[in-house]
Amino acid sequence: MSLKDTVVFITGGSRGIGEAIAVRLAKEGASIAIAAKTADTNSKLPGTIYTAAKAIEAAGGKALAVQCDIRDEEQVQRAIDQTVATFGHLDVVINNASAIFLESTEQTPAKRYDLMHNINGRGTWLVTKLALPHLKKSRNPRVLTLSPPLDMSPKWFEKTPAYTMAKYNMSMLVVGHAGEFAKHGIAVNGLWPYTVIETAALNMISQSKSKPNLRTPEIMADAALELLSKPSTFTGNLCIDEVILREAGVRDMSRYALTPGTRDEDMELDGFLGEADHARVAMLRKMHRSGTAAAKAKL
Repeated sequence: MSLKDTVVFITGGSRGIGEAIAVRLAKEGASIAIAAKTADTNSKLPGTIYTAAKAIEAAGGKALAVQCDIRDEEQVQRAIDQTVATFGHLDVVINNASAIFLESTEQTPAKRYDLMHNINGRGTWLVTKLALPHLKKSRNPRVLTLSPPLDMSPKWFEKTPAYTMAKYNMSMLVVGHAGEFAKHGIAVNGLWPYTVIETAALNMISQSKSKPNLRTPEIMADAALELLSKPSTFTGNLCIDEVILREAGVRDMSRYALTPGTRDEDMELDGFLGEADHARVAMLRKMHRSGTAAAKAKL
């Protein structure tokens, strides 16, 4: 898929999954605005809007680094205006920015609750709202939000209710905006990892780097590209990275293993996944194994 004339606005893309998605789209020729808060280097959390911009350009894309706090309406408007002034238009919004605090109600300070809800729900809504006038003019408009399936099982709420609510706000916006923007031909979808993804931010809160059974951000990047390649009639879906890739014909997930040789079945699963999600992945894995075995038998 060529993204040569496609302009992407991505929030929080200075590192991790956001940066990986930006670099992947850049390889297809996209012009990308990185709108994130981090402009100065941090020894504990590497990556800035400028290092991400360099990675985008090294991958073959055009980059614009914009320091932006998506909680601030004026900053978001300025960032979008700067993107359109630089590249001429805007086609894709990727709502990647998110805050996390995995504690119980008793252990969650009000300021942490406010931070998560102001970034995750309100920030996603605000960025999409302010980008909407430009998306309506695009020939191929898309909104992609990194948010989970809406599984209402109590187990996702009883331990970290504030965080779950904040992430589900993003998912509900996917469903709502897909319906609201359909008349404009704007496809709106969500994307979530089936397994835990190793990132610098995750390492800070869980020491995940020492765990061998994680995947790299590149699986989310490839899945994002696949989602953006689908027709505009594919909208309102809360998708899983491995499902999207396997349904697109990708049989081998080993390339995404943080530790080479780790089996799919041994990967640490992410949260917010229901029985239907697990059944679907199991079915696709079985189909691909059967197909691979049959192909080998013919050799």
